[in-house]
Amino acid sequence: MRDVLSELMEWWEAGETVGVGTVVATFESAPRPAGASMLVGPDESAVGSVSGGCVEGAVYELAQSVVASGEPVLQRYGVSDDDAFAVGLTCGGILDVYVEKVSRETFPELGEIAADVAAGRPVALATVIEHPDPTRLGRRLVVRPDDAVLQRQVAPDAADPGATSHWTTASLGSERADDAVRDDVLGLLAAGHNATLTYGPDGERRGEGMRVFVWAFAPKPRMLVFGAIDFAAAVARVGSFLGYHVTVCDARPVFATHSRFPDADEVVVDWPHRYLEAEVAAGRIDRRTVLAVLTHDPKFDVPLLEVALRLPEEQRPAYVGAMGSRRTHEDRLERLREAGLGEKEIALLSSPIGLDLGARTPEETAISIAAEIVAMQWGGSGDRLGSREGRIHH
Repeated sequence: MRDVLSELMEWWEAGETVGVGTVVATFESAPRPAGASMLVGPDESAVGSVSGGCVEGAVYELAQSVVASGEPVLQRYGVSDDDAFAVGLTCGGILDVYVEKVSRETFPELGEIAADVAAGRPVALATVIEHPDPTRLGRRLVVRPDDAVLQRQVAPDAADPGATSHWTTASLGSERADDAVRDDVLGLLAAGHNATLTYGPDGERRGEGMRVFVWAFAPKPRMLVFGAIDFAAAVARVGSFLGYHVTVCDARPVFATHSRFPDADEVVVDWPHRYLEAEVAAGRIDRRTVLAVLTHDPKFDVPLLEVALRLPEEQRPAYVGAMGSRRTHEDRLERLREAGLGEKEIALLSSPIGLDLGARTPEETAISIAAEIVAMQWGGSGDRLGSREGRIHH
C-alpha cells in the first residue's frame, strides 16, 4: 500500500470512496510481492499494480463490484486451464488479492496510519482477509512498536439492526485474537516484512480458519556508505533508488559535503568506526541495515570493520561489503586477524565488494554492489537467468 498511499489519501481526505486491491500472498513466480496495491478511484482511474499487467483488468472490475456491494473479497489468480491470457498469470505464478472498499467511514484509522508513515514512525496494520464468520472480514488492528493499539470503535447504527461495525473496528473481534496477532505483528514490524498469518477462528495458534494480512510500515532500511569518493556518490544514488535511507560518512570535511552527494539523505563528517559505534549505541543499526565500506584505507576501514563484524546478531547488518583490490583484500584480512577477529566473524564480510559484472565506472560498480546486496537479501545466486533452470522469483 505504501506505493499508492499518497493517491489514496487524497481521495480519503476528500471524502471519496476507493476500491483497493492488495496482494496478500504469492506462490511460484508471482510478479509482485505481498503488499503491492492497486486503487480504483471514484473517477474510475486505476493507480498502482498487483501483477504488472496480468490480472489488473479482472481486479479493476472486482474492485468496482466491491465498492458497490461494500463486501470485501479474497480472490485467487493463477494460470487459467483454458486460456492463460484470460485472467491468469502468464508467468505461471499464483497470487491472492484482497479487495476492499476504503473511505473515511470504512477506514477511519487511515489518516493516523498515513501520518505515522509520513513521519517515519513504524506502524503496522493487520486486517482479517478470511474468516468463517463474515462479520469479521475487514476487521483491523493497528499496532505500533510500543504496543499502543488504536482503540477506536464505531458502533453499528442503532437505527439499522442489520448494520455491523466490522469495517470501523480497531480490533479483530476478540481480545484473544488481538493478543495473538499483536505479538506476531510486532515481530514483522521489527523486520519490516509484510505477511499473511493463519490462526484458528478466535486467534488459536494451532488452527485454521482466520487469515490476517499484515502491512508492516517500517521506516526505510538504512544504507551506510563509508568513504567520500566518486564510487560512493554512485552507490548513494543507486541505494536511494532501491529505497534505502542513505548516509555517507567520511572523516575528511573537504570531501564529505552535501554538494558532492546530492542523492544521500545525510552526509556525516566523523571517523567511520566512531560514527558506527554511536549509531549502534543509539539503536539505529538493525538486521535491515547494509554497510558499504569504500575507504580502502586500513586506518579507516579496519577499525570500522572491527566494530561491524563483532556486533551481536540482533544488531548485525544484513550486509557488510568492503572495496579494494585482491592485494588490499588480503592485507585487510591479515589486519583483521591481528585485531583478534575469528574466521566466523570474517566470513560475514563481502570482500572484494560486489558481483563480477566486469564493472569499470563508478556507476557500473554501484550496480555490482547493489546486485550483491539484492542477491544476499533474497537468496539469489548472481548467475545469468538464461543459464539456470527452475523458478525465477525466490
